[in-house]
Amino acid sequence: MAHVLAKLRGAKFEDIKSVLKADVLKHAEQGLYLKHVWRNADDSNEVLFIFQTNDLTRARKYIESIHAQALKENPSVNLPQMTFLDDK
Repeated sequence: MAHVLAKLRGAKFEDIKSVLKADVLKHAEQGLYLKHVWRNADDSNEVLFIFQTNDLTRARKYIESIHAQALKENPSVNLPQMTFLDDK
């Protein structure tokens, strides 16, 4: 099973949790299933979250598309650093 780990700095933990909760169906349509959200215990300005996916290629395309659109709308938007993890 593949995973996508996201790390976002400069965002409030509760705000990120709310956004992820609101987007759960949109993510599921793309095969992304949120498994956990963490606040960095050593840096309260850093939030990490992880998705599980069966199709890492599809997940990557979706995330890259969403991020490209966000950057087009606001070139200084705060986007998470994404790490794509495979167990193969």
